Amino acid sequence: MSDADAASPAESFIQLPPRPTPKVIETLVTELEPLLGKRITTATGIREQHGHDESWHTPSPPDVVCFPHSTEEVAAVVKTCARLDVPIIPYGVGTSIEGQVIAQHGGVCVDLSAMDQVVEVRPEDMDATVQPGVTRTQLNAHLRATGLFFSVDPGADASMGGMASTRASGTNTVRYGTMRENVLSLTAVMPDGRIVRTGGRARKSAAGYDLTHLLVGAEGTLGIITELTVKLHGLPEAISSATVAFEDVSGAVNTVIASIQYGIPMARIELLDALSMQAVNRFSGLDYAEKPTLFLEFHGTHASVKEQAETLAELCHDFGGSDFAWATQEEERQKLWQARHDAAYAAKQLRPGMEFLATDICVPISKLAECIEATQQDVEESGLVAPLLGHVGDGNFHLVVVIDRNSDEEMANLKAFNERLVQRALAAGGTCTGEHGIGLGKRRYMASEHGEALNVMRAIKAALDPQGIMNPGKMV
Repeated sequence: MSDADAASPAESFIQLPPRPTPKVIETLVTELEPLLGKRITTATGIREQHGHDESWHTPSPPDVVCFPHSTEEVAAVVKTCARLDVPIIPYGVGTSIEGQVIAQHGGVCVDLSAMDQVVEVRPEDMDATVQPGVTRTQLNAHLRATGLFFSVDPGADASMGGMASTRASGTNTVRYGTMRENVLSLTAVMPDGRIVRTGGRARKSAAGYDLTHLLVGAEGTLGIITELTVKLHGLPEAISSATVAFEDVSGAVNTVIASIQYGIPMARIELLDALSMQAVNRFSGLDYAEKPTLFLEFHGTHASVKEQAETLAELCHDFGGSDFAWATQEEERQKLWQARHDAAYAAKQLRPGMEFLATDICVPISKLAECIEATQQDVEESGLVAPLLGHVGDGNFHLVVVIDRNSDEEMANLKAFNERLVQRALAAGGTCTGEHGIGLGKRRYMASEHGEALNVMRAIKAALDPQGIMNPGKMV
């Protein structure tokens, strides 16, 4: 599956800037050095480091990398790039997995990692304002004494700006929501260098267009987020985690569907199939049953957690589940969830020396069992090594396809399989990606999913970024 294959068939009216010439880059660096000093560089090693993410799309380094310390410095960089018609690629920590930070058209990578301050925490309002380079673990460490926490947990220690830009979610989404639900307002530098502040700290507003949520999920194609205000949540009185094994995936998935329909307020409900459990055991030195398994977490008071667990245990038994294996101590819970977060890298060890492609779809919860069953049958018939796991509480699941990239036959097989997977999700009323985003990897499916709405998105892009310099070639 080449990067060219990922392109949407109709991009004719999206402006793409020319790749900067060496003379243009020399001029840009000369103009920005008085402002940034050694925080702007053309060093090969640093450029190459910023030319890839966690995806397997072909790396492509930017021509320049800069490390601003403030919104005003970002604005100065953007204004210079706009005047010289140079592409701009925002960069957090490089954990995206659909090629969002790859500089296909060269240009300037704006690395926001040095903007890593927690600006203000307001416990009484349960919100915090942070710079984009703050990571989720850094924010939660800062919040430790407040009795609050930030809920979005995509697994990787991603930056807050990157998480907002890709509308990230993760294991806590079923209860606490995605970045869309947890960003109240933000500050952004637009493609012409203007600084805009969207919204305030009120929990709702009917004033004007919702610019905050236009930029959340835009993957850096409409502007650069330089500050954001996010919701916080109270640490629960009691937390309990458990695993429960099933004889087949359908039993596990039907348990999930029933738990949602019963209204059990699960904090986390994750599925790993038998092959994923085998991989996790090998990678993390564990001894779980190598059967389809739900990883569960309950939040609340001691009484409510007990009630939730008892109700879910009954449902599990109804669908053939085992007794719960509990992890109540903090260290045990951390070990359990670290194993879940490491599942993709564990899958790679099933075929040492091979690469993996992680893909995701999301479907309505009522279609989940049918979609997973059809997908697993497709995996078996395709002969692919593709463990299945996911945030099944919100209908989102992933496949980690471990593949020989040098095999034309395997690559063709993978491409056809991924096409069927996405079309299956769309036919069920779902989406080509629940949380990975579009980037380079899923542009080809945007027209199928959105129809005429894609042209509206392109019109917004053209209106806000007529030069096409903001993360060009991505998403639309």
